[in-house]
Amino acid sequence: MFELPATAQRNALVALIAFHITLIIASNYLVQLPITLWGWHTTWGAFSFPFIFLATDLTVRLIGKPAARIVIARVMLPALVASYIVSVLFHDGAFAGWESLATFNTFVFRISLASFMAYVLGQLLDIQVFDRLRQWPQWWIAPAASGIVGQAADTLMFFSVAFWRSSNPFMAANWMEIALVDYVIKLLVSLAVFVPLYGALLKTLLKLLPRQPLVAAARQNGSTPPHKNNSCLR
Repeated sequence: MFELPATAQRNALVALIAFHITLIIASNYLVQLPITLWGWHTTWGAFSFPFIFLATDLTVRLIGKPAARIVIARVMLPALVASYIVSVLFHDGAFAGWESLATFNTFVFRISLASFMAYVLGQLLDIQVFDRLRQWPQWWIAPAASGIVGQAADTLMFFSVAFWRSSNPFMAANWMEIALVDYVIKLLVSLAVFVPLYGALLKTLLKLLPRQPLVAAARQNGSTPPHKNNSCLR
């Protein structure tokens, strides 16, 4: 756990909030673009969203669970509004013109609302699981387990709300298959790329950031103090 100067922590939270909103907007746009991989239907959104879980895990590890929850609370509504606007303007991958905003788009709103609900559920589960497991001797267990649980909840919530009985015939007929393939891809990308990346980034940040006594920091942030023999990567 690290204690950053007030200005540095505020700037870090602002950057994280902007990063989350940008990724949510991009993922909501990309999820409208289906692709086929080895005969299975999925979307481009499967490759972008795992970045959010990486950022959340690093936030919990470095500045605490309360800070990660602050990010989620401040991202939710702006991301919902921004996602709707961008997805309407670029519906089906093409710019629809500013006049498209004059008509309420139910299909896009369902995607934005589903993203809102899935984001909150998935991120809160990710934070809780990661915070519980980050004290294990193996540094990779916490990001791997939290990603598995958080992304499963996120994927199921998003696709069921967005595309069950959707006005889009293809998505309505294939959303369960797309959700399963989407989750498998997210899981593979997360475990093969983002968990190792988490370890590499954490190791680098541990060298760059000023260290605060772990017990004091844990108490200040409302987390359980880690054991003395913890690995430096946790």
